[in-house]
Amino acid sequence: MHQLTVWGALKANMRDYGLLAALILIMLTFQYFTDGVLFKPVNLTNIILQNSYIIVMALGMLLVIVAGHIDLSVGSVSGFVGALAAMLMVGWNFPPELAFLANPFVAGAICIVAGAAIGAAQGYLIAYYQIPAFIVTLAGMLIFKGLSLAILAGKSVGPFPAEFQLLSAGFIPDLIGPWTLIEKAEGVQPLVLHSTTLALGIVGVVIMVVMSVLGRRRRMARGYETEPFALFIAKNLIIAGLVLFFSYMLASYRGLPNVLVVMAVLIAVFVFVTKRMTFGRRIYALGGNLKAASLSGIKTERMTFYVFAIMGALAALAGMIYAARLNSATPKAGQGLELDVIAAVFIGGASALGGVGAVAGAVIGAFIMGVMNNGMSIMGVNIDWQQMIKGVVLLAAVFFDLYNKKRAG
Repeated sequence: MHQLTVWGALKANMRDYGLLAALILIMLTFQYFTDGVLFKPVNLTNIILQNSYIIVMALGMLLVIVAGHIDLSVGSVSGFVGALAAMLMVGWNFPPELAFLANPFVAGAICIVAGAAIGAAQGYLIAYYQIPAFIVTLAGMLIFKGLSLAILAGKSVGPFPAEFQLLSAGFIPDLIGPWTLIEKAEGVQPLVLHSTTLALGIVGVVIMVVMSVLGRRRRMARGYETEPFALFIAKNLIIAGLVLFFSYMLASYRGLPNVLVVMAVLIAVFVFVTKRMTFGRRIYALGGNLKAASLSGIKTERMTFYVFAIMGALAALAGMIYAARLNSATPKAGQGLELDVIAAVFIGGASALGGVGAVAGAVIGAFIMGVMNNGMSIMGVNIDWQQMIKGVVLLAAVFFDLYNKKRAG
């Protein structure tokens, strides 16, 4: 077993550590320039709610980009599925024998299947007819943008049933009960914490630390290079501290948003798929070297088909989250979201050439974009400057990635 020096470990993981450091630095910068508004519990909750659909789609886009493709249709597909959900639950008057289709849970399942079918159809053309993904998904972007306008007849449709709104606007109930940290007194606001949120945050930290320790032990047992113990402790303390801090901030407002629970489950699933399953390793092999992957026995066409089907299902889920947050489906919903999703994945360290990328990087990249959007909006920065600044950040992230690769090579 070989243990890296502190500098060697930092250099080997510069992208990962740099991303986390960049997110912390950006948040501290906006905390200063917004006079402390950024870290207020209500604003942190808003950041999560405003960026939940971006993160959900970024998970699927990560697989697409790692496989060596791109999907420009995700924004339009999410908008179309949001429109479909609205028409199923509110817009169409079904006869009594079909009234069950308007049930939020049935309609939600139909929308997920519809999204997966859209992604699968696009994936089939890309995989088996060798049509470039750029062309297929560009066509999809135009088609589903038009379909959204058509089924909504150019109007907003809503509001949604209360059960459906809970997807984006709901919070987990406080099963343990509120914890009063500061009692109400003259001139002092009471501070009541959502105990269940705090408990879940602590459990999450414990699980992350245990998984990290077990992973380090596995690497040591197999003779792989490991980071110095001091750096390992420092990294876990920083991550644990951030999780506990955000848990406390959320607990001091309304608790844990339902959509954050959905995101956490999806992130855990995608981490497991990409790091532990053969399916995930094959996606990386597909993007790393298509010919070598094919010669090694990987069904490359089938893998591409599956990747786009997964992307379609996640775009559908994101579309429903977006619609539930607005409490209506609008003809312009989803427009431009694909740019934020793709930018988040590239900022998170994915390679435009395929074969490189990580779930954690995509999530951090999405939060970087979200914090920048939120912080600049609070500061009153004009939308034109916001777009330019985000473009510069994206270009800088890709340049930094290519620079590191050239140095390593």
